[in-house]
Amino acid sequence: MSEVWHSVCARDEVQAGAMLPIEIGDMHIAVYNVDDEYFATDNICTHGFALLTDGFLDGDSVECALHGGCFNIRTGKALCEPVDVDLRTFRTRLVDDRVEVCIDGA
Repeated sequence: MSEVWHSVCARDEVQAGAMLPIEIGDMHIAVYNVDDEYFATDNICTHGFALLTDGFLDGDSVECALHGGCFNIRTGKALCEPVDVDLRTFRTRLVDDRVEVCIDGA
C-alpha cells in the first residue's frame, strides 16, 4: 500500500493545546497540537455526524460537542459512552515548519 504525505498547515497555525480542521480531498481531518507534538485523526465523530474540532481538547483527549463522547487523539481509542468505535489516526511529521499528514493508499 502506498503512502502519500500532504502538507496541511504551517506549524504556527495550530497553537499548543488547540486543534484545526482540514480537508484532504473528501476526508475531514483534525490536526492537534499537544505540547508541540502534532497528531491527526478523522474529524467526524464515530457516533454522530459532528466535527470533533467543534468540541473540546483536554490534553490528549478530544470531546465531541454533540453527545460528549471522548477519544484519545494519540491512539484514536474511544474513551467513554456513547462512542464505542475508535477514530482513524494518521501519522504526522514536520517538514520546514509545515505539518504534514500521511494518508495510506491515497
